[in-house]
Amino acid sequence: MVSWDDAEAFCRKLSELPAEKAAGNVYRLPTEAEWEYACRAGTNSEYSFGAHESNLGEYGWCMENSDEKPHPVGSKLPNAWGLHDMHGNIDEWCSDWFEDHTGGAVTDPTGPASGSLRVLRGGSWKSNAGSASSANRDRLAPSFRDDWLGFRVVRGTVK
Repeated sequence: MVSWDDAEAFCRKLSELPAEKAAGNVYRLPTEAEWEYACRAGTNSEYSFGAHESNLGEYGWCMENSDEKPHPVGSKLPNAWGLHDMHGNIDEWCSDWFEDHTGGAVTDPTGPASGSLRVLRGGSWKSNAGSASSANRDRLAPSFRDDWLGFRVVRGTVK
């Protein structure tokens, strides 16, 4: 039940905590490229665990195995980098504005400078297994909230 606006506000408030400021930590949502890189965990396959969704039940929650509800983070296997729930459970907000991909290979793409929709990645307990693939992307208005939406944060440092 978190909107992109809520997630951004959380990151700002977390960054402003005295201990975090003293440590030089700054928190933000991942870019879409960062999210996919973390999800893939060094792989090039459809999922971080291989090319087929047949093993998704070991790594993530989707409509086929979720019993129509989200589950505690970490109750499925992590990817090779130790990250849980990259495939399914909760669709995750990214910092980028959405635009259609124009095709061709790019390295570390960034979204447009403005827009009306924000990027979501990962698929959720409410979506089919194909929506949980490493490359799948979705978009919603930043103010939209529902029980299948969430986020993870990136910690950086002030330079």
